[in-house]
Amino acid sequence: MARYGMLINTKKCIGCYACRTACQRQNDLLPDESFIRFEEREVGKYPNVSVEHIPLQCMHCEDAPCASVCPTGAAHMGADGIVEVDHGRCIGCLYCMAACPYQVRTRNSKTGEVDKCRFCTLSSYENGTKMCSCVDACLTGARIFGDLDDSDSEISKEIARTGAAPIAGDLTRAKIYYVR
Repeated sequence: MARYGMLINTKKCIGCYACRTACQRQNDLLPDESFIRFEEREVGKYPNVSVEHIPLQCMHCEDAPCASVCPTGAAHMGADGIVEVDHGRCIGCLYCMAACPYQVRTRNSKTGEVDKCRFCTLSSYENGTKMCSCVDACLTGARIFGDLDDSDSEISKEIARTGAAPIAGDLTRAKIYYVR
């Protein structure tokens, strides 16, 4: 079975929020909800200082803390290694939000349910569409989605070429890699 992941090149990200907007539309999120949040960091030395935009979303941790604290099993690891949420089982206790080391879960203010990135078009990817909506919307090509176990996939080749690594190293065995 494939092990899906995403590469985000922060050197290419311009902080335009197109990925975030596409994700919100794809997932019918309320205006105050988002599966992608941005952090900014100054890089360089004076007088040559610039701002690096770092989009953060669910890392789909292999040992997902959010899933281990969920009392109902609503947050769980799917067979494909993607951390999923069963909305029918979510009671809105917010334990998963507190346990998430990346603070990327969001609570629906109308239903009280908690949700997160789920590589929104994964089923489409398996049927021929090669991109999540955030990847497709990215104006600069800063995002690549694909099978991490396929050495011929675009994402695997780019990780090897750039030396990209998960934001927290191998601690979470994350499926989101960053070029920084």
